[in-house]
Amino acid sequence: MGDDSSSQSFLRRHWEGYKEFWSDRFSFYENYSRFFNRDKPLPSWSSSDVEEFIASDPVHGPALKTAREAVNFALTGSVIGAVSTAGVAWKYSRSLHGAGLSFLAGGVFGWTFGQEVANHWLQLYRLDTLAAQTKFMEWWASKSEGRS
Repeated sequence: MGDDSSSQSFLRRHWEGYKEFWSDRFSFYENYSRFFNRDKPLPSWSSSDVEEFIASDPVHGPALKTAREAVNFALTGSVIGAVSTAGVAWKYSRSLHGAGLSFLAGGVFGWTFGQEVANHWLQLYRLDTLAAQTKFMEWWASKSEGRS
């Protein structure tokens, strides 16, 4: 009779467009969904487990190690941003809720800035950290199930 898109309602067509738009933006979820949507969740791992993976995988191990080092940049940036922003807010306003909100906002901004510094300093843009993290999760799933 008519094509399929003309028979759909206005809202249905726009919902499908938004769903496609956001599924493109969050496509990384598909890489991790097999680890999150399990009947039996994966057990927790320790730093020694991560170090064992880094030593055993010559391709993805160094990328995972570098990605873990980037967290230190982000944490440092978060602490500096939170404390300095809250300090400035407290100095000029003497408002506890203003300093608290500034502390949270400064922490988020500092984390983001720290991630950008790490991206350039450690050259994360050259590495496929998503693949390294996925490989670690696969390795951990097989190890925890006793297949390795």
